Amino acid sequence: MSRSVLVTGAYGMLGGWLTKALLDRGDRVTVLKRDQVPGALLEVEGIERRVTVVHGDLTDPGLPDRAIGEHECDTVFHLAAQTIVGTAARSPLSTWESNVRGTYLLLEACRTQQVARTVVASSDKAYGAHEELPYTEDMALRATYPYDVSKACTDLIARSYHHTYGLPVAVTRLANVYGGGDRNPSRIVPEAIAAALAGRAPVIRSDGTPERDFLYVEDAAAAYLAIADALDGPARGEAFNAGGDRPHSVREVVDIICRLAGTDVAPDIRGAGTPAGEIDRQYVDSTKLRETTGWRPRVDLETGLRRALEWYRTYD
Repeated sequence: MSRSVLVTGAYGMLGGWLTKALLDRGDRVTVLKRDQVPGALLEVEGIERRVTVVHGDLTDPGLPDRAIGEHECDTVFHLAAQTIVGTAARSPLSTWESNVRGTYLLLEACRTQQVARTVVASSDKAYGAHEELPYTEDMALRATYPYDVSKACTDLIARSYHHTYGLPVAVTRLANVYGGGDRNPSRIVPEAIAAALAGRAPVIRSDGTPERDFLYVEDAAAAYLAIADALDGPARGEAFNAGGDRPHSVREVVDIICRLAGTDVAPDIRGAGTPAGEIDRQYVDSTKLRETTGWRPRVDLETGLRRALEWYRTYD
């Protein structure tokens, strides 16, 4: 049966792919639009004309209630956030306003409107630094820096709405999501792809050794759908990791991109160790999500990077 779905953050990369997946399976989708985002996937692929657009900021008084109520949304995916670590360090107040206040205002609207399914985006960054890896969902949230703290707050607030009010909500803690449609040059994959396609040296802000868990964007969207479907049962009140099964160094990712793009330009390595405010090594255990829903990543890193390159060649 088709659902009426609200997606916040639909003009971001993952939100765009999730919206596309929802439409492809026959759901009616409403999205929030705060800013005009140049090159957003929803616009360049013509997806925007297939959805209902509600204009405004998530923190605008009454906006979440209006979006959910007027469009009779029974399912909500909350991805809207300020997602850049460096921006959060420079501007913590605006980050907390978006990521923390925006979350509780939306969840309160979901509670009062009796939304049947809500999936909220936390992050693997909410775990902070742990000596033991991979992260599992029973580990403490040890966030330290502004962005990480904002996602830990999002995580705790969302689950409190289940335990206190019975809201059917679950939380995602995804690894680094990559793919076509990411327009932020501070992230390693879009920066390296843009550089490789232009024939210039990709910039690496660290020394290339930090390791991350990379998850292709269509696998990430599939994880959201699987969790939403499980909110009729065992997913309520739970947090779920989703990752690519093993970490890769930043240098390895950049080298793969350069090879796939057919360039022999060496990366411009500008750092020593790990940049301030970031964690050296992160990856997650996705066993809980796999056992609950059957989800698993389908796209390996090289295949995903090849698809991302093809997207940018098509739409840039």
